[in-house]
Amino acid sequence: MAGGERRPRTGGPGRAEGFGEQLLGALLDQGHGSPPHLLGPLIAEQVGRLGGREIAILLQDYGQLVLVPVPGEGLMAGEPQPIDDSDAGRAFLDGRRVEVEQADGVRVYLPLLDGGHHVGVVAITLDAVDDDDRRLLRRIAALVADMLVTKHGYTDLFFRVRRREPMSVAAEIQWSVLPPLAMSVPRVAVAGMLEPAYDVAGDSFDYALNGDILHVAVVDAMGHGLDAATMATVAIGAYRHARRISIGLSEIYAFMDRAIAGQFGPDHFVTAQMMRLNTATGHLQWVNAGHPAPLLIRGQHAIRQLHSPTTLPVGFGGQEPRISNLALEPGDRVLCFTDGLIEEHETGGEEFGEAQLTDWVDRIARTGTEVRTVVRSLSHTLMRERGGITTDDATLLLIEWRGATDDHQSSR
Repeated sequence: MAGGERRPRTGGPGRAEGFGEQLLGALLDQGHGSPPHLLGPLIAEQVGRLGGREIAILLQDYGQLVLVPVPGEGLMAGEPQPIDDSDAGRAFLDGRRVEVEQADGVRVYLPLLDGGHHVGVVAITLDAVDDDDRRLLRRIAALVADMLVTKHGYTDLFFRVRRREPMSVAAEIQWSVLPPLAMSVPRVAVAGMLEPAYDVAGDSFDYALNGDILHVAVVDAMGHGLDAATMATVAIGAYRHARRISIGLSEIYAFMDRAIAGQFGPDHFVTAQMMRLNTATGHLQWVNAGHPAPLLIRGQHAIRQLHSPTTLPVGFGGQEPRISNLALEPGDRVLCFTDGLIEEHETGGEEFGEAQLTDWVDRIARTGTEVRTVVRSLSHTLMRERGGITTDDATLLLIEWRGATDDHQSSR
């Protein structure tokens, strides 16, 4: 083991702690009651017992461009690390440990993962690394990720670290409503992205995994600024309420419709796509309320759009929607998006369009990377292809059905 002395086990099970258990226990016991601003120093102190140095915790910024160091006593400061061109970024994108040999030891980068939600990266330098170190570091990183996610809910510290430019009030509202940008379990994965990250207003999405059923919604409220953000928030709130009382997709549409019409009147609307995926069977159901048709990606190709009967946008009092059905195959992906992605004009004046979207989906899907990386790459690529122009919100949400695997076996 690199650095530090290990306390030998002197008793039977339950009577004494080994070094790793003691270190993890100290992190858990002290971290539970530690205020957020002292969490970083606590991590630095405990990881330092491994003989580690130059400890850094780096969080993903809202634009998903860089990893930003968390300040704190015992933690390395320094410049943000680019996600696309750094060792820390490689660990973040791949979701795997990266080890870099240096003159004074080994620099280890570990992704901070919480249920598929990639929080950031922890970095540490050790004199040498063996399998015992790797196992313990992986568990430390998992615990650190959990603590960061928990404490993120009641401090502004991590919001400030992740914010690289001024954020509009509308965007502030939208980010506060969003679920984690990514979720991954053995049967299904979900990843989403909002553009422009610091000025998004009317676009939003939501999802929940309840037993075997994955629930998904993507919404796009009319207008811009605070009015759009308020409408999107009400739409998501109504969707969650309806979903949680276990009513069907048609009833969910009606509930959202009444909420928007009752709050904002007859001249306001929200386009929406609501889905339910049975993760045990691959049976997908959806309702389209004036929203762009999603893309079905199979075998690393966008094979078709999922055109279906549509009803009026939420708020316009449309007829009871028809529920569409599709049997997914293992490995299938479904890409939902808002019209801001395809209706944005390129530098030359042409709309970006669905054909170009499909072309880029094919190119990026062929890389075979996980959904979170695909969504990020696709969003950033499309932004570049549009010349960096975003006059409307643009949202992507990608769902992957992996097949009816045994969740318990797959997690071992």
